[in-house]
Amino acid sequence: MDIKQYLDSTYLKTAEQAGLSQPENLEVARTVIAEAITQNFKLVMIRPDRVAFAKEMIVAAQSEVLVGTVIDFPEGTESLAKKLEEAQQAIADGADDLDFVVNYTAFKAGEEALVKDQVLQCSQLGLKNGKTVKWIIEIAALTNKEMIALSSLIREVIIQNFEEQYWQKVFVKSSTGFYKTQDGKPNGATVEGIKLMLEASAPLPVKAAGGVRNYDEAVQMIQLGVKRIGTSSAKAIADGKIAEGGY
Repeated sequence: MDIKQYLDSTYLKTAEQAGLSQPENLEVARTVIAEAITQNFKLVMIRPDRVAFAKEMIVAAQSEVLVGTVIDFPEGTESLAKKLEEAQQAIADGADDLDFVVNYTAFKAGEEALVKDQVLQCSQLGLKNGKTVKWIIEIAALTNKEMIALSSLIREVIIQNFEEQYWQKVFVKSSTGFYKTQDGKPNGATVEGIKLMLEASAPLPVKAAGGVRNYDEAVQMIQLGVKRIGTSSAKAIADGKIAEGGY
């Protein structure tokens, strides 16, 4: 198993969140992108304003590493128009993967029609431009019942509106890594959560994001059936070490 081809090496902190100046934060992003190129990870996942920068580095290195970015991150509560605008810019900048935060707040409030429309139209934009689309459901904010229902909603929208050849291009993804939990509860992927997502979203693929701390945990997730793993410690995982990062 080439575990590196499952790893989306991730750096999504703003300068303020990282406690750095803007130039220092850009340098961290540069280091993460360069490491992804050297290690030949599947993808490097960065903020939208770094997409063009990352693409330039990857093209210059003649690398096959993909560039992913997040849309409406991390809350997912912006309008459909705002989501589409942000995604369109990311596409123009060269993003390969678009990881949208689903409006899970609206879903929890019973606004299923709004969520379905966003999933349909944003997926449509990504797929027609040849991109991989991922929907972050933020499992730490959901009950098990809600997790199953939201994963199922995404599955139904995709299966009902797109031909089968596109189904493997739309993922259900566990977490942003930025959700604030209470009492030290995990805010990323858990075995229980991933099992529920896999069952509810099949045949769509699943990405386990956050909470995967070492090689054995990564292998366990892959054996469960996930197709991608999002982590800020991709090299540590690939090297068989314990991740020190918070995602």
